[in-house]
Amino acid sequence: MTDLLDVKALKKSFGKIDVLCDVSFSVPAGSVTVIIGPSGSGKTTVLRSLNALDPADSGSIRIGDVSVDFATPVSEADLRLLRAQSGMVFQSHNLFPHKTVLQNIIEGPVIVQKRPKDEAIADAHTLLAQVGLEAKADQYPFQLSGGQQQRVGIARALALRPKLMLFDEPTSALDPELVGEVLAVIRSLAAQGWTMVIVTHEIRFAQQVADQVLFIEDGIVLERGTPEEVLVNPTEPRTRQFLQRIMG
Repeated sequence: MTDLLDVKALKKSFGKIDVLCDVSFSVPAGSVTVIIGPSGSGKTTVLRSLNALDPADSGSIRIGDVSVDFATPVSEADLRLLRAQSGMVFQSHNLFPHKTVLQNIIEGPVIVQKRPKDEAIADAHTLLAQVGLEAKADQYPFQLSGGQQQRVGIARALALRPKLMLFDEPTSALDPELVGEVLAVIRSLAAQGWTMVIVTHEIRFAQQVADQVLFIEDGIVLERGTPEEVLVNPTEPRTRQFLQRIMG
């Protein structure tokens, strides 16, 4: 299986604080990589680096045939090109409150990608059906539950036709009874063969969908492997301690 994503020696600091320290990993096309670790370990920074929201200080990222080496000055055009390869789903829904569900989804394809509006609308309806919200196209975010808003956020990211989907703790802001509907959508994307990198604390979900699990602490990948290797039989004492705490 060909790697869609290749990350090498990624480093990132904020001021004097080293957040990522030589992070390297690859993600085969059509696979799901789940990143776990304690709060403040650098998980979200990894995703934001992949999406060029927080460009790395050094190291390199390749998504498909687009590569950026941060060891040399990177132009804004290169960052935009890298950013265009992935779709990001955030913890908070980040929907435009003054736009309908449909308008939220077509904003990126029409304004950023300059695609025909009719085409974007047709795609949006297909995606809304896929996330179970076709009847909500003309409603506004305030009329939706948190889980429904997050599913719109997923549809909005998919509408950009990215090669890679990034999820930053997509259920952490939801009431417990709404978590399942969002995870079901992500499971369906995994079944369809989407390449995804997911930061989550939902360990049982990770066991179900992940092909690869990374445990990160203090900006370092301490352990990586299959869900069986990392989540069931970890070799690192720190991984075992983390899982014992989070599994309660």
